[in-house]
Amino acid sequence: MPTLTWPTKQFPEPISAHLKTEAFLYPYGTGDFSDELKNRLIWGDNLRVMAALLPEMEGKIDLIYTDPPFFSNQRYPARVGRGEDSRQPEKWELASGYQDKWKTLDDYLDMLYPRLALMYRLLSPTGTLYLHLDWHANSYARVLLDEIFGYEQLNNEIIWTYHGPSPIRSAFNRKHDTILFYTKGKDYTFNVNDVRIPYADNTVNTFKSSKKAGFGKKPNLEQGKVPEDWWYFPVVARLHSQRTGYPTQKPEGLLERIIRASSKPGDVVADFFAGSGTTATVAARLGRRFIVSDTQWRAIHTMRSRFVQNAALLKGEKPQPLRMAFQREEKIPEQVPQSCEDAVELKGDKLTLGANLSPTLDYWEVDPDWQGDVFHSVVQSSRPRRSGEIATELELPFVGKRVCVRLMNVRGEQMQEVLCS
Repeated sequence: MPTLTWPTKQFPEPISAHLKTEAFLYPYGTGDFSDELKNRLIWGDNLRVMAALLPEMEGKIDLIYTDPPFFSNQRYPARVGRGEDSRQPEKWELASGYQDKWKTLDDYLDMLYPRLALMYRLLSPTGTLYLHLDWHANSYARVLLDEIFGYEQLNNEIIWTYHGPSPIRSAFNRKHDTILFYTKGKDYTFNVNDVRIPYADNTVNTFKSSKKAGFGKKPNLEQGKVPEDWWYFPVVARLHSQRTGYPTQKPEGLLERIIRASSKPGDVVADFFAGSGTTATVAARLGRRFIVSDTQWRAIHTMRSRFVQNAALLKGEKPQPLRMAFQREEKIPEQVPQSCEDAVELKGDKLTLGANLSPTLDYWEVDPDWQGDVFHSVVQSSRPRRSGEIATELELPFVGKRVCVRLMNVRGEQMQEVLCS
């Protein structure tokens, strides 16, 4: 079988990261406050992170969706301002998001190849990988996946199509991405009835009007059909309620179809280029467990805030408890919180935010019984994506001897204050 070669191609034995648990997050403020690692949000180099997971998780992850850099050689800033005119991006308040810049294609492949190989090892025997790229490098990635998984394990080359403006005037507008769907073995999960979609109205009307339609083969019109291998979902720029401000965010509908098709409730879903956290958000909503990681602090902060915002939208409902461990690769410098004396006031079981902080605050959370080591975030508030108004008062479910408050401003700087009850 043909293989892809380049001068620096190799698979070095990855150096395993040492993962330190920084916090446990209970976005719904419910459930038993245990330290069981059911869901993980990991900040670190995903090559080292995946190597660290091997002793525990090799051959146990049911589905991996991965959306790595595309070899676009662009820088992607994150939008951190609120209430700005979406039609005037030149006026947006921006912060560093991530870079997709490489000296050569060889450098890019040196990054991608060993990570795909580790994903293969982490997948269960019945596991599935979806690799999301575009025209810049998808053809190279397909040859690499044929080498790692086997040519016969390619199930689909899915085309995601979308609309949007484009500056291109020398070629056709590039408005699709490619998602390569590989399985580790011949036996794998594919929930065909969970992804059916309605037939188009003209198809339904044709079969109603003529007994000869379909050459005598009439489909089950009520059951619907299995989608083709080209999918239309609008980009997040057109989905105002989903926007996080993080660059190249993918729509939830896209991930919902993938997760419904290739996993079952209770399965482990992973995304090691997690970005804005769409994979984890949808997995949690569908009753799957998740492991997500990213090397960018902005991505970690975006994901954490997104869980809190989604929990706020479920008020009045009874969501499933969600426990999430925030872990950090020890190689990454620890963020030392700044002092924020008199930032909050504790009266009984209520915390009130200082008026001078609220205009720049993006997120705050509380451990009602701070023990001085791992932070147990039981109550949180995140600045809503649309209204821009963050809650200035939080009610605690209980109050211990010491209450620890952590705050994050729009620049990603962390502050902390410890209060005695």
